Amino acid sequence: MFNFKFLTAGATSLALLASAAMSETVIRLQSVLPVSGDEVRMVEDFAKDVAELTGGSLKIEILPAGAVVGPRDILDAVDAGLVEAGFAWTHYWGGKHPAANLFGAPIAGAGVGIDNIAFLSWFQYGGGKELYDRLWDEMGVNVKGFMLQPVGPEALGWFPNKIESMDDFRKLRFRAPPGMVGAAYNEIGVAAVAMGGGDILPALEKGAIDAAEWCCPRPDQVFGFQKVLKHYYLQGLHQVTVNADLYVNGDVYDSLSATEKKALEVAANASLSKSLSYRILANGKALKELVENDGVILEDTPADYFTEYMAAAKKLLEEAAAENEFFAEVWQSQKDFADVAIPFWAGAQTSNAGLGRAHAATLK
Repeated sequence: MFNFKFLTAGATSLALLASAAMSETVIRLQSVLPVSGDEVRMVEDFAKDVAELTGGSLKIEILPAGAVVGPRDILDAVDAGLVEAGFAWTHYWGGKHPAANLFGAPIAGAGVGIDNIAFLSWFQYGGGKELYDRLWDEMGVNVKGFMLQPVGPEALGWFPNKIESMDDFRKLRFRAPPGMVGAAYNEIGVAAVAMGGGDILPALEKGAIDAAEWCCPRPDQVFGFQKVLKHYYLQGLHQVTVNADLYVNGDVYDSLSATEKKALEVAANASLSKSLSYRILANGKALKELVENDGVILEDTPADYFTEYMAAAKKLLEEAAAENEFFAEVWQSQKDFADVAIPFWAGAQTSNAGLGRAHAATLK
């Protein structure tokens, strides 16, 4: 004779297991960029890692720029819960807190020579991550942040003609990033104009600006700068490293399981490494194509750019540190890190950089 009580209990258990297996959380992530950007491709790779690490219980749906709110409103939208997550660069929110500049784009390598790899060392082992986690509370937003994509060093930019000195540079209307980076250009007399990535090429074509920077050879190639301008300068100080982030609404993050939270952390750490690795080869391929196929001319940055821009950068860093306690704490942490790490890192790179330049010269 069947034990109906046992059968009913078993069926209930199976139903609960099936329900648990089918349950999933979907996080809508709005990007600051169109879906065609390489950065979005890397976010898609990050999302795939998260889904696989959680067995499909946590999925990230990527929305293009403007899908819910404008690019400048992404952080506020995440804070308010209009979207569950966003993707942009930390320094975009320098208007909310000046210390965002030190995480997203520490101007001139924080004035102490921190490049993209050294930044990761500070972030992961020099106390940077702990300060980064405090940044959102300092801003007053209900957000959990994950750094995903370090980029750099960024190219100085694209110009209509060769610039021999800063006097030539100062004659041009130049698209520069927002925040402290652009402010330093204004400080040295360059007419810096901040605008979103998708607006740059149309502005160049219409003559609203004369010259521009965006990132590096591969992203610049995707944007199509080579169609309008041919003089390309690789060496710059403005963004020696630039870091893009994922922002998750704090309540949404708190609702996740421990496994799902760990999956976000692990996938973010993997993204840091993969984005660095991808960029070196992708930028190398793009630069080769730009020069060989598109008639782009590589130029050397005038020497007076470095002295003028560095002086302006240090002035702005010191002013911000004097005005904001948390900014001063973050910058001091970066300087303390640099005192220990940069003598080794800069010294070790010098010989390899020289060898690399010698090899590059043989290709000419």
